[in-house]
Amino acid sequence: MKKTMPLVLMLCFVLSGALCHASGAAGRKMKEDGIPIDIKESTGSLSGLDKSGSIHPSIDDNVLTIVFYENIGEVYAEVTTSTNLPVDATLTITPNGIQFYLPIAGDYIINFTLPNGDEYYGEFTVTD
Repeated sequence: MKKTMPLVLMLCFVLSGALCHASGAAGRKMKEDGIPIDIKESTGSLSGLDKSGSIHPSIDDNVLTIVFYENIGEVYAEVTTSTNLPVDATLTITPNGIQFYLPIAGDYIINFTLPNGDEYYGEFTVTD
């Protein structure tokens, strides 16, 4: 009995650790469920290196999430409708993340202007 108790306790600790890890991995997966948005450069707007790989927007229902994986300075992000009507805008310091809530279904464009004047955009659709 004395030898069995430490074995049972160790098994409980190992199983609880495995369950915690599995739960954490499942939680991380849920946060990445958004649909990625392709980023393109605005025609003739690049003054230096292409930074589109540092900008990662995704749409999940009505929430637009943008993550900047690199410090590219203060970035102006503006959401417009597909007909160029302004919806929301913000100036953010990178690397950072921002979110926009878009309550109305439709086609949208996210525009990014970097401190050096480079411009990027992505097109996406919000559905109900």
